[in-house]
Amino acid sequence: MGGNTIDWRLIERHWRDLMQVALSISQGRLSSAALMRRLRSNSRKNRVYKVFRKVGRSVRTVALLRYLADPALRIRVTAATNKVESYNGFAQWLGFGNNGVLADNDPAEQEKLIKLNTLLANLVVFHNALDIADVVRGLVAEGWTITPADLGALSPYLRAHITRFGAYATDELAVTPEAFNPVLAEVDFDVDLAA
Repeated sequence: MGGNTIDWRLIERHWRDLMQVALSISQGRLSSAALMRRLRSNSRKNRVYKVFRKVGRSVRTVALLRYLADPALRIRVTAATNKVESYNGFAQWLGFGNNGVLADNDPAEQEKLIKLNTLLANLVVFHNALDIADVVRGLVAEGWTITPADLGALSPYLRAHITRFGAYATDELAVTPEAFNPVLAEVDFDVDLAA
């Protein structure tokens, strides 16, 4: 069979092998890393490798067909992709030193830089979320009606208020912040957004 066709007979012949591998991984007897090493060794001739490739192609084909046939799924996938891209762009903007280039070839140092950048991004997102919650509470106190859809349109990836190279006030370090209340009781989240 050609490279673009799924060989269902091959999958059927080696279904037991596939299930053995899946059970070994789920029971912790085989790590996914060990499996990848085994499959990589002489992978072109490895029958399990070939079967996994065929199954992977069939799964990708089904997923693609579902994506093409379901407009709601496309909207969800696009929204999720946009959120991830927004976060990545935000984190990259925060990691401005050396234009985001990991100049060290040491994997431990590279991992440390990536984790620190992720920590910084998460801290700024958390701070932005606190600020957004304060503003929402203020608007509700003024009589505005805030819906879950309104909140869903907000993004915690705000940057305009961040001065990366500016003067930083240290006199506020002694100010104790108010206790954080994570619940926005002022917003009715029971409203059915699908309607």
